Amino acid sequence: MIESQRHSFHLVDPSPWPISGSLGALATTVGGVMYMHPFQGGATLLSLGLIFILYTMFVWWRDVLRESTLEGHHTKVVQLGPRYGSIPFIVSEVMFLFAFFRASSHSSLAPTVEIGGIWPPKGIGVLDPREIPFLNTPILLSSGAAVTWAHHAILAGKEKRAVYALVATVSLALVFTGFQGMEYYQAPFTISDSIYGSTFFLATGFHGFHVIIGTLFLIICGIRQYLGHLTKEHHVGFEAAAWYWHFVDVVRLFLFVSIYWWGGI
Repeated sequence: MIESQRHSFHLVDPSPWPISGSLGALATTVGGVMYMHPFQGGATLLSLGLIFILYTMFVWWRDVLRESTLEGHHTKVVQLGPRYGSIPFIVSEVMFLFAFFRASSHSSLAPTVEIGGIWPPKGIGVLDPREIPFLNTPILLSSGAAVTWAHHAILAGKEKRAVYALVATVSLALVFTGFQGMEYYQAPFTISDSIYGSTFFLATGFHGFHVIIGTLFLIICGIRQYLGHLTKEHHVGFEAAAWYWHFVDVVRLFLFVSIYWWGGI
């Protein structure tokens, strides 16, 4: 006899993926330490650990998509969990990147004698903020407008328009990443060139890494939208990706002002 569910919560079935993810993380950590010291077999263990983690991520998210899309377990109450959970995650990312802004502002507002008492440090050739940095900023902001367009299209039930908007978003993100790589290639300094190079490449590099992660999120959302997984009632995954993308947009504005413009005066 099948018992009907009398509540709107999702009681998940037992899953092997938490323990497999933990074992993959353990293998990655131990393998990474062995590789850096170096011990024989460290690179192999590190590679196996990373592969195990990636496999766990794939199959775990596959199960979540099945539960939400095909089995209908993600009711309005259940959707509140991942929706609210994405907020502290983004806040933690803000705090992470704030550390690099703090390091840059501390070094630029009170330059030490070791770097010549000026900012940018003596002997450092900086990038012109009016060139690629200025061009890349509206490109990324335009992608934020495109993802908002996609959100409104999903809410309006216009599937094809949402797919077009997500394609535009991802295309602009790839253009941004390409220009970022060109900028690094043309940079007349490296990460080891004083505190300026360290703060520049850490801040812009981690922001670029977040852009790549957000691009992958949006590609997955675009595929799911094309397959008809996202509806006006069920699109929490897309909302989280859109919030994350707006986060990288805002960070780019602060990057341009504090790292490129202030550092390039």
